[in-house]
Amino acid sequence: MTVPRILIVGGGFAGMETARRLERILKPAEAALRLVTPYDHQLYLPLLPQVAAGILTPQSVAVSLRRLLRRTVVVPGGAVGVDPCAKAVVVRKINGETTVEHYDYLVLAPGSVTRQFDIPGVDRHAVGMKTLAEAAWIRDHVISQLDLAAASSDRAERETRLRFVVVGGGYAGTETAACLHHLTTAAVRRYPGLDPSLIKWHLIDIAPTLMPELGERLGARALAILRRRGLDISLGVSVAEARRDTVTFTDGRTLPCHTLIWTAGVAPSPLIATLDAETDRGRLVVRPDLTVPGLDGVFGLGDAAAVPDLAKGADAVCPPTAQHAVRQGWAAAKNVAATLHGTPRSAYRHRDLGLVVDLGGLQAVSKPVGVQLTGPPAQFVARGYHLGALRTVPARMRTMTNWALNVLTGYDFVRTGLTGRPATLKDFERPDAYLTPDLVTSHTAPGTTD
Repeated sequence: MTVPRILIVGGGFAGMETARRLERILKPAEAALRLVTPYDHQLYLPLLPQVAAGILTPQSVAVSLRRLLRRTVVVPGGAVGVDPCAKAVVVRKINGETTVEHYDYLVLAPGSVTRQFDIPGVDRHAVGMKTLAEAAWIRDHVISQLDLAAASSDRAERETRLRFVVVGGGYAGTETAACLHHLTTAAVRRYPGLDPSLIKWHLIDIAPTLMPELGERLGARALAILRRRGLDISLGVSVAEARRDTVTFTDGRTLPCHTLIWTAGVAPSPLIATLDAETDRGRLVVRPDLTVPGLDGVFGLGDAAAVPDLAKGADAVCPPTAQHAVRQGWAAAKNVAATLHGTPRSAYRHRDLGLVVDLGGLQAVSKPVGVQLTGPPAQFVARGYHLGALRTVPARMRTMTNWALNVLTGYDFVRTGLTGRPATLKDFERPDAYLTPDLVTSHTAPGTTD
């Protein structure tokens, strides 16, 4: 008999956990496991702002998939189209070769991309915080701005170089602004020629409150901490236009700057649009057991799927968080195995364990299992949570060592040459790489070579 083929698309939290659990649940002879991902690592996104600030090395948050997975074959490339009728996925490998992966069971966990809202100039002059490359580029860029400001004798040029704008008042944007502000504040001691008052960090968001998921009290506390440290926070405001050296806000202000970091939410992977399936705000509609209605053998989870949130009641869907993605991966693995064995599947249900937000230094706000914490106790909980969530002992050891070194020795200000040219969201996330449905069909039609 032919061994059933289980194809997993996406090597993030959801996809990696699905593969990992399937290796434990299924015997080698029961199924062939393949994972399609453009990266050879599972990225721990919540700590990416600390990579951008230089607190952590990239290896601390990038866990090798080949270390984590023993039997799953990693296909190095990105899925650019899905043909459910042919039970095939079109994959563009990292060397540019296009191939077709056939499946008996498909787990779709392609994740998300940065949402841009079609604002003029954002696609050309903003950089996101979704990939390891973006975090490394941002660190180099920020240090370059410090060096360029120190080298300039023109005050206006120095002001422009030392003004930084972060768009998005969610967790990613707030932590990015907080950690990088902490970095540039520490830089003053190493750049005696710079006027500390010229370093300006602006955090803006269209929402009326900062990180509304934290609740009114903790959100207000986080806002107060950041403003006291000197960050300029504007709520109810967004970007109207971005140019090479200016950013215009919707309230009419135009700020000269060379740094625009875009963290204003995420959109489901464009891969979902290649399927002929129902979506909810771009996310793939799935049943509580993570199966996709009308598509045989297809499961959807993670940021790209609208998974019913049974813990919150009717019509609620799970937010696109790492916590849900991990646990949906566990549930998907169990349900794929149940389908393979002909046993009943179970619905995904999970209550949120809480939230942690690192504000740099000893400052943080946390809400573990509903308990509201601020300051050092919150930071202790936040870092303990992250250590527990990292998937390997080497990653935990690297992270703890980096934290200790940062406390003992402070920041280093070293440019590695990554900013030889401007970078854009398109450079890192490649939203234009996906096929149209008719092109998907042409790749998977009978007689087409794999």
